[in-house]
Amino acid sequence: MSQMGFPLDRRSLLAGLALLPLAGAAGAQGLGSGLGGVLGKASDSALDKLAVPGAFYADPAVRIMLPLLGGGGGLLGQVLSKGSKLGLTDGLTRKLNDAAGLAAKEAKPVFRAAIDRLTLSDVPGIATQNDGASQYLRRSAGDELTAKLRPLIDSALGKTGAFSALNRLSGKSGVPALSGLTRDKLGASVTDQALNGIFRYIGAEEAKLRANPLKPAESLLKGILGN
Repeated sequence: MSQMGFPLDRRSLLAGLALLPLAGAAGAQGLGSGLGGVLGKASDSALDKLAVPGAFYADPAVRIMLPLLGGGGGLLGQVLSKGSKLGLTDGLTRKLNDAAGLAAKEAKPVFRAAIDRLTLSDVPGIATQNDGASQYLRRSAGDELTAKLRPLIDSALGKTGAFSALNRLSGKSGVPALSGLTRDKLGASVTDQALNGIFRYIGAEEAKLRANPLKPAESLLKGILGN
């Protein structure tokens, strides 16, 4: 789950509260034009950034890595660690990141559909956290998004040659296959890591949008709460 940990200051509180009247009583019908609009723009912007070729790999915070089955100290973990240092697995790692980028490029309608189906149940929590709507989206639609993103990831892993590279690595060492690094587990791992990265970026984009709230609403709240 994304935990961006942004500090909540007075400006952030104002920005969040400014969205409350926009959401209004629309909770039972949807997220509302205010929060829903912010979240939609944040997800679009995040996915655009991550869809740029090389974006996942270039950012260590969201870089997709090979799963270490059995723990990093297990036999597979040792082999992959040594292989990475020798440059033997870097090609596969890059293919995983390229696949995540391709999936991000296709994921906009998936995230938009999930956002459109959200209903409000924690307005104060959402409104007063810089990434509150992003966190709420993950809590409410995380399983759905994982299920919808997985086919995109699997398709992308095939397109980038990641599955073929896994087969070659497995054929050379025999260790990945024996340790259970199958296509299915690789796809699941890349999906989970990609989703973590996407939500990290969505949270950051949401915070940027909230930092520059609607002027009239901000002025009104300042008048109520005092300068």
